[in-house]
Amino acid sequence: MATEKKITVIALGGNAILRPGQTGTFEQQMENVETTCAQLADMVTSGSYKIVITHGNGPQVGNILLQNEAGRDVAAPMPLYVCGAQSQGLIGYMIQQSLHAQLAARGRGDIPIATVVTQVVVDETDSAFQNPTKPVGPFYTEQEARQLEAKKGYHVREDAGRGWRRVVPSPDPIEIFEKTAIRQLVDARTIVIASGGGGIPVIKEKDRLKGVEAVIDKDLAGECLAVDVGAVIFLVLTDVEQVKLDFNTPQERAISHMPLAEAKRCHAEGHFAKGSMEPKVRAAIRFIEAGGEKAIITSLDRAMDALEGNAGTTISR
Repeated sequence: MATEKKITVIALGGNAILRPGQTGTFEQQMENVETTCAQLADMVTSGSYKIVITHGNGPQVGNILLQNEAGRDVAAPMPLYVCGAQSQGLIGYMIQQSLHAQLAARGRGDIPIATVVTQVVVDETDSAFQNPTKPVGPFYTEQEARQLEAKKGYHVREDAGRGWRRVVPSPDPIEIFEKTAIRQLVDARTIVIASGGGGIPVIKEKDRLKGVEAVIDKDLAGECLAVDVGAVIFLVLTDVEQVKLDFNTPQERAISHMPLAEAKRCHAEGHFAKGSMEPKVRAAIRFIEAGGEKAIITSLDRAMDALEGNAGTTISR
């Protein structure tokens, strides 16, 4: 009897699509995605994993916002949440095409692949809406930023000496609205790409959904996706091979395995940088607490090794 494949949600970090120092041309991004999809194809053809893919979208949605700004006099700019939807289609297309080519080269071009434009439900009373912190879009002078603040009601903030930017809320994800459709596709042996960029944030208003100007952390949304599709493994691929404690100190040390209790303790003690490793560890903790078997954090080029227990940081009970 064939062994049942483990549903594995793979959260791709930004380096899977765009590398530091690159200008972000389509050709550059496509080349990076090809390399990423070679790793994903190896997972699929190993016969052990049924994968669902999620990804970041920071540079891509940022460029869409810049295009909005540059073309505002000739084409109506779209809201942030619509730009998020556009980026899901853009990145999903690249992954679909590249992964199909990689699978076909391995004799498995018959496996269907689909991108789901994904809405993620958030709570309109989430405290994040009273304290916007996530920078988005272009840089402005202080005068330009203040004008946007007065004209459009934007929240603006100086960004590390580089200029002024708009900041938006980053609320907690509650559920993947399209989870039933995603489950049905997974059950039909489709490789699904979903919840890109943390998903399109929406709130529920009676029988309708309404997009809101916010950005959901992609790792926390990835964990929500993993729970909603019944994943056994949550694999977070980033630009470092292992989680480190006492980072950037003489006591720095890499961790191969953290039991859940230890991960929670280290998280509470502030070992992980905000906006970097912290949300990844927090998402891993949530996944295990929700019943997942294991969460793994590692680099893209060590993904298969990490799944086999030979690389990365594994968090489990």
